[in-house]
Amino acid sequence: MAIVPLSGALRDRSGKGPARASRRDGNIPGVVYGHGQPAVAVTVNQKEFINAIRHVEGGNMIVSLKLANGEKTALVREVQLDPISHDIIHLDFQEVSLTETVRVQVAVHLTGLAIGVKDGGGILEHILRQVEVRCLPTAIPASIDVDVSALNIGDSIHVRDLSVPDVEILTDADSTIATVVPPTVIEEKPAEAAATEEAAAEPEVIAKGKKDEEEPAEAGEEKGKK
Repeated sequence: MAIVPLSGALRDRSGKGPARASRRDGNIPGVVYGHGQPAVAVTVNQKEFINAIRHVEGGNMIVSLKLANGEKTALVREVQLDPISHDIIHLDFQEVSLTETVRVQVAVHLTGLAIGVKDGGGILEHILRQVEVRCLPTAIPASIDVDVSALNIGDSIHVRDLSVPDVEILTDADSTIATVVPPTVIEEKPAEAAATEEAAAEPEVIAKGKKDEEEPAEAGEEKGKK
Protein backbone atom coordinates (compact mmCIF):
# COMPACT_ATOMS: atom_id res chain seq x y z
CA MET A 1 0.00 0.00 0.00
CA ALA A 2 1.31 3.42 -0.98
CA ILE A 3 1.86 6.15 1.60
CA VAL A 4 0.02 9.36 0.73
CA PRO A 5 1.74 12.69 1.53
CA LEU A 6 -0.52 15.10 3.40
CA SER A 7 0.06 18.53 4.89
CA GLY A 8 -1.38 19.43 8.27
CA ALA A 9 -1.23 22.04 10.98
CA LEU A 10 -1.28 21.87 14.75
CA ARG A 11 -4.39 23.21 16.50
CA ASP A 12 -3.88 25.41 19.52
CA ARG A 13 -7.34 24.76 20.88
CA SER A 14 -9.77 21.84 20.84
CA GLY A 15 -13.52 21.75 21.29
CA LYS A 16 -16.60 22.38 19.16
CA GLY A 17 -16.03 26.11 18.67
CA PRO A 18 -12.47 25.88 17.28
CA ALA A 19 -13.50 22.83 15.22
CA ARG A 20 -16.34 24.77 13.58
CA ALA A 21 -13.94 27.64 12.90
CA SER A 22 -11.53 25.23 11.19
CA ARG A 23 -14.29 23.92 8.94
CA ARG A 24 -15.34 27.46 8.01
CA ASP A 25 -11.75 28.07 6.89
CA GLY A 26 -11.87 25.03 4.58
CA ASN A 27 -10.01 22.67 6.93
CA ILE A 28 -10.93 19.40 8.62
CA PRO A 29 -10.19 19.12 12.34
CA GLY A 30 -8.66 15.90 13.55
CA VAL A 31 -6.52 14.19 16.15
CA VAL A 32 -3.34 12.10 15.98
CA TYR A 33 -2.82 9.44 18.65
CA GLY A 34 -0.80 6.28 19.22
CA HIS A 35 2.71 5.05 20.04
CA GLY A 36 2.21 5.97 23.66
CA GLN A 37 2.21 9.68 22.88
CA PRO A 38 -0.42 12.22 24.01
CA ALA A 39 -3.12 12.94 21.44
CA VAL A 40 -2.34 15.93 19.22
CA ALA A 41 -5.08 18.15 17.73
CA VAL A 42 -4.50 18.90 14.05
CA THR A 43 -6.19 20.22 10.92
CA VAL A 44 -5.77 19.24 7.27
CA ASN A 45 -6.94 21.05 4.18
CA GLN A 46 -10.31 19.68 3.09
CA LYS A 47 -9.68 19.80 -0.67
CA GLU A 48 -6.24 18.21 -0.32
CA PHE A 49 -7.60 15.36 1.79
CA ILE A 50 -10.57 14.66 -0.50
CA ASN A 51 -8.28 14.65 -3.54
CA ALA A 52 -5.88 12.26 -1.78
CA ILE A 53 -8.55 9.81 -0.65
CA ARG A 54 -9.98 9.58 -4.16
CA HIS A 55 -6.77 7.94 -5.33
CA VAL A 56 -6.66 5.34 -2.55
CA GLU A 57 -7.96 1.85 -3.23
CA GLY A 58 -9.75 0.15 -0.38
CA GLY A 59 -10.93 1.46 2.95
CA ASN A 60 -7.53 1.92 4.60
CA MET A 61 -5.30 4.92 3.98
CA ILE A 62 -1.77 5.53 5.26
CA VAL A 63 -0.48 9.11 5.20
CA SER A 64 2.77 10.86 5.83
CA LEU A 65 1.39 13.81 7.77
CA LYS A 66 3.65 16.85 7.69
CA LEU A 67 3.31 19.00 10.80
CA ALA A 68 5.30 21.86 12.28
CA ASN A 69 6.95 19.46 14.75
CA GLY A 70 7.87 16.86 12.11
CA GLU A 71 6.29 14.12 10.01
CA LYS A 72 4.07 11.34 11.35
CA THR A 73 3.24 8.13 9.52
CA ALA A 74 -0.38 7.49 10.38
CA LEU A 75 -3.30 5.27 9.48
CA VAL A 76 -6.60 7.04 8.90
CA ARG A 77 -8.71 5.22 11.47
CA GLU A 78 -11.98 7.12 11.20
CA VAL A 79 -13.58 9.61 8.84
CA GLN A 80 -16.63 11.22 10.46
CA LEU A 81 -19.32 12.57 8.13
CA ASP A 82 -22.12 15.03 8.73
CA PRO A 83 -25.36 12.96 8.67
CA ILE A 84 -27.15 15.52 6.48
CA SER A 85 -24.58 17.13 4.20
CA HIS A 86 -22.15 14.14 4.25
CA ASP A 87 -19.25 16.58 4.52
CA ILE A 88 -16.18 15.34 6.39
CA ILE A 89 -16.27 16.89 9.86
CA HIS A 90 -13.48 15.07 11.74
CA LEU A 91 -10.52 12.74 11.18
CA ASP A 92 -8.80 10.25 13.48
CA PHE A 93 -5.17 9.40 12.68
CA GLN A 94 -3.36 6.54 14.41
CA GLU A 95 0.41 6.93 14.34
CA VAL A 96 2.05 3.70 13.18
CA SER A 97 5.49 2.28 12.54
CA LEU A 98 6.24 0.74 9.15
CA THR A 99 8.05 -2.09 10.93
CA GLU A 100 5.19 -2.98 13.32
CA THR A 101 1.98 -4.81 12.44
CA VAL A 102 -1.46 -3.24 12.70
CA ARG A 103 -5.01 -4.66 12.86
CA VAL A 104 -7.46 -3.40 10.26
CA GLN A 105 -10.69 -4.39 8.54
CA VAL A 106 -10.41 -5.29 4.84
CA ALA A 107 -13.30 -5.56 2.39
CA VAL A 108 -14.09 -8.91 0.75
CA HIS A 109 -15.10 -8.77 -2.93
CA LEU A 110 -16.70 -11.69 -4.78
CA THR A 111 -15.62 -12.39 -8.35
CA GLY A 112 -16.93 -14.75 -11.01
CA LEU A 113 -20.36 -16.30 -11.61
CA ALA A 114 -21.18 -19.31 -9.44
CA ILE A 115 -22.05 -22.45 -11.41
CA GLY A 116 -24.98 -23.03 -9.07
CA VAL A 117 -26.39 -19.65 -10.10
CA LYS A 118 -25.63 -20.02 -13.81
CA ASP A 119 -26.80 -23.62 -14.31
CA GLY A 120 -29.01 -24.32 -11.29
CA GLY A 121 -30.85 -21.05 -10.82
CA GLY A 122 -29.49 -20.74 -7.29
CA ILE A 123 -29.01 -17.51 -5.36
CA LEU A 124 -25.56 -16.29 -4.27
CA GLU A 125 -25.61 -14.84 -0.77
CA HIS A 126 -22.69 -12.59 0.25
CA ILE A 127 -22.68 -12.98 4.03
CA LEU A 128 -19.35 -11.63 5.29
CA ARG A 129 -18.22 -8.41 3.62
CA GLN A 130 -15.17 -7.59 5.79
CA VAL A 131 -12.50 -9.57 7.61
CA GLU A 132 -10.03 -8.42 10.26
CA VAL A 133 -6.37 -8.87 9.40
CA ARG A 134 -2.99 -8.19 10.97
CA CYS A 135 -0.01 -7.16 8.84
CA LEU A 136 2.57 -4.46 8.25
CA PRO A 137 1.04 -1.14 7.20
CA THR A 138 2.52 -1.34 3.71
CA ALA A 139 1.10 -4.88 3.25
CA ILE A 140 -2.53 -3.96 3.86
CA PRO A 141 -4.48 -5.21 0.82
CA ALA A 142 -6.96 -2.88 -0.85
CA SER A 143 -9.44 -5.77 -0.76
CA ILE A 144 -9.52 -9.55 -0.72
CA ASP A 145 -10.97 -11.05 -3.90
CA VAL A 146 -12.80 -14.36 -3.62
CA ASP A 147 -13.63 -16.38 -6.76
CA VAL A 148 -17.06 -18.02 -6.42
CA SER A 149 -17.15 -19.61 -9.90
CA ALA A 150 -16.88 -23.19 -8.57
CA LEU A 151 -19.72 -22.89 -6.06
CA ASN A 152 -22.69 -25.16 -6.74
CA ILE A 153 -25.99 -25.10 -4.89
CA GLY A 154 -25.29 -25.82 -1.22
CA ASP A 155 -21.59 -24.94 -1.46
CA SER A 156 -19.96 -22.25 0.68
CA ILE A 157 -16.67 -20.39 1.05
CA HIS A 158 -15.36 -19.79 4.58
CA VAL A 159 -12.68 -17.57 6.06
CA ARG A 160 -10.39 -20.60 6.38
CA ASP A 161 -10.37 -20.82 2.57
CA LEU A 162 -8.69 -17.41 2.25
CA SER A 163 -4.98 -17.07 1.65
CA VAL A 164 -3.32 -13.65 1.42
CA PRO A 165 0.48 -13.29 1.28
CA ASP A 166 2.09 -11.57 4.29
CA VAL A 167 -1.31 -11.16 5.96
CA GLU A 168 -2.67 -12.93 9.05
CA ILE A 169 -6.45 -13.24 9.01
CA LEU A 170 -7.93 -12.85 12.49
CA THR A 171 -11.65 -13.37 11.78
CA ASP A 172 -13.08 -16.71 12.95
CA ALA A 173 -12.03 -19.35 10.40
CA ASP A 174 -15.49 -20.97 10.41
CA SER A 175 -17.27 -17.76 9.41
CA THR A 176 -19.08 -18.09 6.08
CA ILE A 177 -18.17 -15.56 3.41
CA ALA A 178 -20.56 -16.63 0.66
CA THR A 179 -22.94 -19.48 -0.11
CA VAL A 180 -25.25 -20.55 -2.92
CA VAL A 181 -28.77 -21.42 -1.81
CA PRO A 182 -31.51 -23.17 -3.84
CA PRO A 183 -33.99 -21.00 -5.72
CA THR A 184 -37.28 -20.22 -4.00
CA VAL A 185 -40.02 -22.37 -5.54
CA ILE A 186 -43.67 -21.34 -5.24
CA GLU A 187 -45.81 -24.47 -5.62
CA GLU A 188 -49.07 -23.88 -7.46
CA LYS A 189 -52.06 -25.92 -6.29
CA PRO A 190 -54.30 -27.78 -8.76
CA ALA A 191 -57.40 -25.85 -9.84
CA GLU A 192 -59.78 -28.34 -8.16
CA ALA A 193 -57.98 -28.13 -4.81
CA ALA A 194 -57.93 -24.33 -4.98
CA ALA A 195 -61.67 -24.24 -5.74
CA THR A 196 -62.42 -26.58 -2.82
CA GLU A 197 -60.40 -24.44 -0.41
CA GLU A 198 -62.09 -21.29 -1.68
CA ALA A 199 -65.55 -22.80 -1.15
CA ALA A 200 -64.63 -23.97 2.34
CA ALA A 201 -63.44 -20.49 3.20
CA GLU A 202 -66.75 -18.81 2.28
CA PRO A 203 -68.97 -17.98 5.28
CA GLU A 204 -72.18 -19.98 5.72
CA VAL A 205 -75.36 -18.07 4.77
CA ILE A 206 -78.42 -18.86 6.91
CA ALA A 207 -81.72 -18.70 4.97
CA LYS A 208 -83.72 -16.52 7.28
CA GLY A 209 -85.83 -14.70 4.73
CA LYS A 210 -88.33 -17.47 4.01
CA LYS A 211 -88.84 -18.32 7.65
CA ASP A 212 -89.47 -14.68 8.51
CA GLU A 213 -92.04 -14.44 5.74
CA GLU A 214 -93.87 -17.59 6.92
CA GLU A 215 -94.21 -16.52 10.55
CA PRO A 216 -96.82 -13.76 9.97
CA ALA A 217 -98.98 -16.18 7.94
CA GLU A 218 -98.89 -18.77 10.67
CA ALA A 219 -99.78 -16.12 13.19
CA GLY A 220 -102.80 -15.11 11.06
CA GLU A 221 -104.01 -18.71 10.80
CA GLU A 222 -103.92 -19.13 14.55
CA LYS A 223 -105.94 -15.94 14.99
CA GLY A 224 -108.62 -17.14 12.51
CA LYS A 225 -109.06 -20.46 14.35
CA LYS A 226 -109.83 -18.59 17.57
